[in-house]
Amino acid sequence: MATYDDLSLHVRLFMKGYPFWRYEIDPTPRAHLAKPLGGSRVALVTTAGLRAPCQNDFDRSNKKGDPSFREIPNTIETRLLVESHRSYAFDHAAVQSDVNLAFPLDRFRELESQGVISELNHRHFSFMGSIVGPRKLIDETAPQVARMLAEDRVDAVFLTPV
Repeated sequence: MATYDDLSLHVRLFMKGYPFWRYEIDPTPRAHLAKPLGGSRVALVTTAGLRAPCQNDFDRSNKKGDPSFREIPNTIETRLLVESHRSYAFDHAAVQSDVNLAFPLDRFRELESQGVISELNHRHFSFMGSIVGPRKLIDETAPQVARMLAEDRVDAVFLTPV
């Protein structure tokens, strides 16, 4: 297992200055699954900075990080997804070679066809991670996506942080 010491000096210095403590949420929001997965509608949310070809890239010039999101249709072919994440703290080659590593839509389609989950939502969501100024994400865009998922009657969300 990798440790903090395995990170590059540049990344360790970044992490040392990251203002995690200023954005604590108490209590941590969570919900228990109200019904079995076999009867649940599931959506995926990732911080891999993925987008459909017809959508704009995430704003890499925003020093605090782009808090916006992209709606990913359930019908998209995963090979068409574009990664536009700005972080240099992870190897982008893996996600570019198999997007399912960061956004396992094809795997969840298999779970749906096997009856492990009832159905996939008609849309999923992608954010760009590496947001060092998350106030707008916390106050606006994440709650907006949560409302959209509630409107869609999603029972469970699978989050893949990158």
